Amino acid sequence: MTEPMVFPGRFDGKRLTITGAAQGIGLTVATRVAAEGGEVMLVDRAELVHEVAEDLRSSGGKVHSVTADLETFSGAEESLSAAAQAMGGIDVLINVVGGTIWAKPYEHYSPDEIEKEIRRSLFPTLWTCRAAAPYMIEQRSGTIVNVSSVATRGVNRAPYAAAKGGVNAVTASLALELSQYGVRVVATAPGGTVAPERRIARGPSPQTEQEKAWYQQIVDQTVDSSLLKRYGTLDEQAAAITFLASDEASYITGTVLPVAGGDLG
Repeated sequence: MTEPMVFPGRFDGKRLTITGAAQGIGLTVATRVAAEGGEVMLVDRAELVHEVAEDLRSSGGKVHSVTADLETFSGAEESLSAAAQAMGGIDVLINVVGGTIWAKPYEHYSPDEIEKEIRRSLFPTLWTCRAAAPYMIEQRSGTIVNVSSVATRGVNRAPYAAAKGGVNAVTASLALELSQYGVRVVATAPGGTVAPERRIARGPSPQTEQEKAWYQQIVDQTVDSSLLKRYGTLDEQAAAITFLASDEASYITGTVLPVAGGDLG
């Protein structure tokens, strides 16, 4: 893999809010945006987000942080309000919160697990878009970048697929509604992505031999569906997200961009 390209000044004067910013794709996006001149509010439910913000500030970034439970509207509303107050407005919202919790055939999911998957991977995007829209409508400009997934056609995670299908739908619908106010709404659809072990786990790891086999089926299908026959990197995901968030993508809206080595989901 080549070293990630950084474009100094690309986000100069921009005020960005990034959810799920303490780890993984969200952290990588936040690091890049801060290096490219953006002022950033990092949002996560984990206290770890404050440590991340301090690290980025020590590198010269203009970075704020807030903890919130984005599975609730009150959490989304309070975090977007904090962002607007700290930065004087919101130019870009990047929704990274989400991620499959369990990996198993649908008939093995309990009703409670199904609801938890939907709350984790659909509602944070619904709530934050709802909380951010009034700010962008009032200023008659803005960009929302949602992070979806090509796993809408994936095995052993039907509830997660349903949630990300919802993210795709709200992206298309909001793009139509908000275009009259000069607001763009776009999404990326990551494929399998190599990342360090999470410091705070998203859910239980596979324990039994059956659970491990079900998870391996996901890995195998992900690689097989990719024309490049590999997982992507965090930097490859961040490159697409930051492009869509920037003014370089000013004529792109209502689009879901697969970032999955040729797997279209």
